[in-house]
Amino acid sequence: MAGSPDRRVTAADIARSLGISRATVGFVLNDTPGQTISSATRSRVLAEAERLGYRPHQAARALASGQSRIVLLILPDWPLEYSLSSHLEEASLALDEAGYSLVTWTKHASGRARPLWEVLQPDVVMSLTPLDPATVAEIRQGGAVVVSPGDPSAPTEPLEFGAGPRLQIEHLAERGHRHVIYVASADPRIADLVAARGSLASQAADQMGLRMERRVVEELHIGEVGEWLESGVTAVAAYNDDVAARILNTALRAGRDVPGELAIIGHDDAPISRLLLPSLSTVRIDNAGLGRFFAVTALHAAVGAPAPVAGPETRATLLPREST
Repeated sequence: MAGSPDRRVTAADIARSLGISRATVGFVLNDTPGQTISSATRSRVLAEAERLGYRPHQAARALASGQSRIVLLILPDWPLEYSLSSHLEEASLALDEAGYSLVTWTKHASGRARPLWEVLQPDVVMSLTPLDPATVAEIRQGGAVVVSPGDPSAPTEPLEFGAGPRLQIEHLAERGHRHVIYVASADPRIADLVAARGSLASQAADQMGLRMERRVVEELHIGEVGEWLESGVTAVAAYNDDVAARILNTALRAGRDVPGELAIIGHDDAPISRLLLPSLSTVRIDNAGLGRFFAVTALHAAVGAPAPVAGPETRATLLPREST
């Protein structure tokens, strides 16, 4: 008997096909300890299960084991840029190798959608931004472990990739620049990130005695680059490589020499940074490494796997190229 497309093959189907008890089949499929089942019978059950196309019923298995083997990641309402997408891809792969599924859910301002932790019953709920105490309590009532910034169950090792803006300013200072402008994205969804990176850049500039201005640019015009240069600006630190690429393109269209008249450094080491001419100096974050770090953190919370240890993947790295 083969399973039809509209009906799931069950353990009872396997038992009926082999003429053995449903309990025996269940013991084999669930690898139940303490059972004296011969290796021959075990092999017959597994072979018949494969022939019939049996697939475990994950919901029933989760109910029986108390584990869904799902990690839910709560995402802020950010644009899915290169750095975030590569982080999620590697985290998903690493969790899949451990038998877990990564599910993401974006918390929008409207707040009308039912939270996925109520629907999926995940083993672990993680967040890239701090969760309020009421939300943490609600998630824990459902039986999930919560890991979010500032939470006691989060990794104790410091993540040092927040040093990126400081590396940008230090690099420009080392190149002799004394008047810098920090240019950020106008996307309102990342206003908090923009503010955080801008503050870090300002702190670094103050410590090094640099004059720094901060601008949020939506549409950059050729004339603006000229105004910057006339005011004494000689270098730009950009929120990310997309913003830096727009500035580089505008400066070149204005006939300005990069880096002779205006040095430009981005952030994130997106693929576009290496394709531009001149190539874009930037700050690299090991997003794949961070994805694996995230996965290990989730598995530590879910099953007590060894805790992650902050290594090179949690640090920012300066990549000087032609634009500075």
